[in-house]
Amino acid sequence: MNEINVTVIDREGVSHELVAPTDMSMNIMEVCKAYDLPVKGECGGMAMCATCQCYLESDTELPEQSDDELDMLDQAFFVEDNSRLGCQIQITEDINGIVVRLAPEE
Repeated sequence: MNEINVTVIDREGVSHELVAPTDMSMNIMEVCKAYDLPVKGECGGMAMCATCQCYLESDTELPEQSDDELDMLDQAFFVEDNSRLGCQIQITEDINGIVVRLAPEE
């Protein structure tokens, strides 16, 4: 399998069913940008800005958050228990069917 299904719920509550390649080392933030969803990703995926913050809405098992991700979320707005940085969620077969909701913009 070289593609997975990703559901992204935008800030207006509209659900977008996306197909993401597993063989291009992409992350959720990059997939959102490829589909022209309103994700800034100002730092380019370095976990330094939180402009790709999203909420994990599915029961998808994700790798433990890195110290960099936790530090950035500690400084971000609108953080919830299920907050993640989209740039830190790698597109792999393990997350097929993931559902995320975009966090509000500042």
